[in-house]
Amino acid sequence: MSARKAKSGRAGTGSTFDAFLKEEGLYEHAQALAIKRVIAWQIAQEMEKQSLSKVAMAGLMQTSRSQLDRLLDPDNDQVKLETLSRAARALGRKLKVALA
Repeated sequence: MSARKAKSGRAGTGSTFDAFLKEEGLYEHAQALAIKRVIAWQIAQEMEKQSLSKVAMAGLMQTSRSQLDRLLDPDNDQVKLETLSRAARALGRKLKVALA
């Protein structure tokens, strides 16, 4: 019997994936990565909608293409809010950050 089953006596009953991530100390990182992936996807979708190439978008953001690639990389959660804000402005959009 695993330690987890022994702890609760009810393996799997009422547990959630979020609870598992919290137990393993992975919840915050998983949340940050999920948020970043959604934002990167939204930026890419808006670029496509506006027919903007990566070169053109980087120019509008006044940044390098490699920095834009990092911004659009769904696995890179080390992006500054300022960079996200510049991307939003370049697309004529606003970045909204809120506590829930």
